[in-house]
Amino acid sequence: MTLHKLSILGPGLLGGSIGLAARQRKVARRVSIWARRPDAADQAYQLGAADEATNDLAKVVADAELVVLATPIGVMRGLVEQILPDLPAGCVVTDVGSVKYPIVTALSDALAGKARFVGSHPMAGSEQSGIEAARRDLFDNAVCIVTPREDTDKAALQLVYDFWKAIGCTVKTLAPLEHDEIVARISHLPHLVAAAVVNVVCSDGSHPLNFVGPGFKDFTRIAGGPFEMWTEICQENREETGRALDALIEELARVRAAVENADAVELRTMLKRAKHFRDELRFKA
Repeated sequence: MTLHKLSILGPGLLGGSIGLAARQRKVARRVSIWARRPDAADQAYQLGAADEATNDLAKVVADAELVVLATPIGVMRGLVEQILPDLPAGCVVTDVGSVKYPIVTALSDALAGKARFVGSHPMAGSEQSGIEAARRDLFDNAVCIVTPREDTDKAALQLVYDFWKAIGCTVKTLAPLEHDEIVARISHLPHLVAAAVVNVVCSDGSHPLNFVGPGFKDFTRIAGGPFEMWTEICQENREETGRALDALIEELARVRAAVENADAVELRTMLKRAKHFRDELRFKA
């Protein structure tokens, strides 16, 4: 595909990587990035993530065929209200948010009659943040989940599907609520667990991190992610994340009982089952 103009709102890790990938793969004739601060816009331009970068919202979205919201979730609603008067009629808008149902509902309704919204969630990123961490290969073989509603425009859905595929993603489709349930378990829960483990290990004031090996570092890597963003994600998806935490607490209670009772059979069964599922994931990678 070749878009006339791709506009990216937010020059962080994901927004910058989208720009780099789109320009390398020639997905759009022009890539335009908006940043709230002029210096951030200049940095995105200097790093080659856009053909033009500015803090002028109206200029960035003018004539856009596709607009990608690559900002924190809490910023998206207000940003859409600001760009609404300047969006070209029929423009397609998508996002990179980790929570879908509230965003898809709010933005689909806000843009109705002016532009067409399709929710997206590229499962890519790292514990790093900011344009400095952006990579043109960030989306290579990454899964992007597209989350249409029943009333989502089919042509807009196809354009968004083709876009993510064009920058390297494998694209899958889920309903917004189903997305939030699944991602609470495979993304939001692991982040909270990693953070909790680090806090438990470091809670007594000693210096255990001086002795950790690669296993601990690998397991807790995601705890180094931006805490403000993850606070927002957990609040937006609090119901599904709460259910996932309840399920984990039940599982940990069974593990705790097995350890306390020296129940080798139960421990072996639990560990064997986990290894089986983890091996399946390895083979799929």
